[in-house]
Amino acid sequence: MTLTATDHLLDGRAVAADMLARVRGEAASLAARGDPARLVSVSIGASEAVTIYVRNQRRSAERVGIAFIERQFAANVPREDVLRGLRDLNEDPEFTGIIIQRPVPPHLSIRELQGAVDPGKDVEGMHPASIGNIVYNDLALAPCTASAAVELLRRTGRPLVGLETVVIGHSEIVGKPIAFLLMAEGATVTVCHHMTRDLALHSRRADAVFVAVGRPGLITGDMLKPGTVLIDIGINRVAGPGGSRIVGDADFESCAAVAGRITPVPGGVGPVTVAILMQNAVTAARRLRTAAPAVPA
Repeated sequence: MTLTATDHLLDGRAVAADMLARVRGEAASLAARGDPARLVSVSIGASEAVTIYVRNQRRSAERVGIAFIERQFAANVPREDVLRGLRDLNEDPEFTGIIIQRPVPPHLSIRELQGAVDPGKDVEGMHPASIGNIVYNDLALAPCTASAAVELLRRTGRPLVGLETVVIGHSEIVGKPIAFLLMAEGATVTVCHHMTRDLALHSRRADAVFVAVGRPGLITGDMLKPGTVLIDIGINRVAGPGGSRIVGDADFESCAAVAGRITPVPGGVGPVTVAILMQNAVTAARRLRTAAPAVPA
């Protein structure tokens, strides 16, 4: 599905539904030949955010026919026990994908835990090898949020080759992978961050702007070129007269008046991120099942 020229909002829910329909067919094919995709979610401690993440992931997995299993560790679990548990999951052929839920308790390093996951089962695309593969244009298991953001730009139908793009935010899990994914598509990429001197100077010349910094209202309409595509990846909870609400990093009203396409928050990048996770799940399962050694007769 490609969005039509009359669309203004980049409806992430519609894009996700289209992607999940395709994933459902791939998952069914794997299951039919006896090689089903099986995701395992690893949670450490308890938090409302993690509970919501896991519930949404489970629903999406069940919707496309992917088995979803939960593994729960106590908040005070020793580091060695978690690493041992991840090694067991790596070696267990029943599981084809591993998800580590964030946040983790402060005595644990999410970077170390992610690095302990078998890259072949890294459906989040967060292992250093998975991120490094993007440099070599191996995009099969790229980071989910970054892939979702670029997928939304792709769905506008604009040719990415030579497209002038600006990425605002240079985190290891979103901003930098977006830049590499865009370069793999042939786009011209400028990366901005908190040390950039004149942010608007860069954003105003872009055909597409990606923003992921966690600062509500950072991007306003006067910082955009008319007709640009704005992909807002920020998720911020702000207080208001009617209670708190979720907003992105862009001032939606002023930006929507200028942008040719714009993602809502929520309902933009988020649903597509979950769809990419499911897509990565079937990709990982297919690769693992293909690479598995034949069992002697």
